[in-house]
Amino acid sequence: MAKIKKGDLVQVITGAKAERGGDRGKQGKVLKVFPETNRVLVEGINRVTKHTKVGQSSRGSKTGGIEVVEAPIHVSNVAVVDPETKKPTRVGYRTEIVEKDGRTRTVRIRVAKGSGKDL
Repeated sequence: MAKIKKGDLVQVITGAKAERGGDRGKQGKVLKVFPETNRVLVEGINRVTKHTKVGQSSRGSKTGGIEVVEAPIHVSNVAVVDPETKKPTRVGYRTEIVEKDGRTRTVRIRVAKGSGKDL
């Protein structure tokens, strides 16, 4: 079970500060998770310049040029943001029993600072 999932709001916790051209402290939504490489793609974070070769589409228009796209970032460099406090927090798990049928389910909770709240 992954601690960071698609759609989570995360904050970059390492790297250069924003005033020095880095991304530390910035928040963004997770667009995609790559579990095999332990990386996540975050909206607006780790933007890189990509040069694409000029070609032609089926309609005859020219493609290619310079694009700015997001690159994946390692999961250890981001932390899930608590929806109440809007600050980064650690994530843990708790098993709950569903009232209706008695089955159990696993729920993500924040671990630090007043733990016990669901994320």
